[in-house]
Amino acid sequence: MKTFSEIQQIVNDELKKIDFSKAPRGLYEPIEYELGVGGKRLRPSFALFTCQLFSGDYAAAVHPAVALEVFHNYTLMHDDIMDKADKRRNKPTVHKVWNENTAILSGDAMMGMAYQLLAQCDEKVFKSVFDIFSETAMGVFEGQQYDMNFEVRSNVSIDEYMTMIRLKTAVLLAASFKIGAVCGGASHEDAEALYNFGINVGLSFQLCDDLLDVYGDTAKFGKNIGGDICDNKKTYLYIKALQLADGSADEELLRRWFRVEEFDKNRKIAEVTEAYNRLNVKKDTEDEMERLYGEAGKALDSSSLSDEQKSSLMQLAGQLISRDA
Repeated sequence: MKTFSEIQQIVNDELKKIDFSKAPRGLYEPIEYELGVGGKRLRPSFALFTCQLFSGDYAAAVHPAVALEVFHNYTLMHDDIMDKADKRRNKPTVHKVWNENTAILSGDAMMGMAYQLLAQCDEKVFKSVFDIFSETAMGVFEGQQYDMNFEVRSNVSIDEYMTMIRLKTAVLLAASFKIGAVCGGASHEDAEALYNFGINVGLSFQLCDDLLDVYGDTAKFGKNIGGDICDNKKTYLYIKALQLADGSADEELLRRWFRVEEFDKNRKIAEVTEAYNRLNVKKDTEDEMERLYGEAGKALDSSSLSDEQKSSLMQLAGQLISRDA
């Protein structure tokens, strides 16, 4: 049995096997750059690790797992364009190194590559894996649209936000666990249990990301701190802060900053963060992350995995929501 860190190295080795030397270079070079800037390779690693738990080997999930990583990076490349992000994992984003048109087209090519990789999985599970992957892709696109809609809305509820991040972030993590389970020969019930486990882990993972955008270290986080605040993202922290500040000066401060079109970035980040501190939304967010972690455990308990196997997955989930990058 491979450890999770060994699984991560296997994923990196598989990614290096992809041939980027094909013409036209202007299409493939940005893809090679995007996939080469690093990352923890969590989604493909979860797929391989879960496959191993059910079958004793990870090999059956290799191609779908790499497909998940290529698809994930495709979404990041396009998200960076839409968010006008300058950095990703402490390196310039593709559209900054090249240009937006190149990033759009290379991203589209990554989507095609993901399906080419997916098609190489065992024909016995191909239909199930293909359906999970395609449904997940549509969910991610729907989540991105909700995220864009929320940027121009003055009021977004917690429930609406959780629906958005479930689609934009959690479904891809959940699909990684489910695809790994399916490739490993898991029953329908076990595959669903792993999916529900992944949904709750994914929700908590995104709330951690929200926290890091405000309270993280740029060097460790790999992105500029305060990006969500500058982009008027209706994160869990912002929505919760509005609830807690109802009718107060802090509510007016937050709404004003998220309404103005021209502003000093540093001042906006500082004043919004100070309001968050006064309202103690950091603790509220951490409490919700812990609750979701508990829900993930309940989902996992419904599976037929051994206590030791469940413990290994819960440990991985715990590391995700206590990370600093």
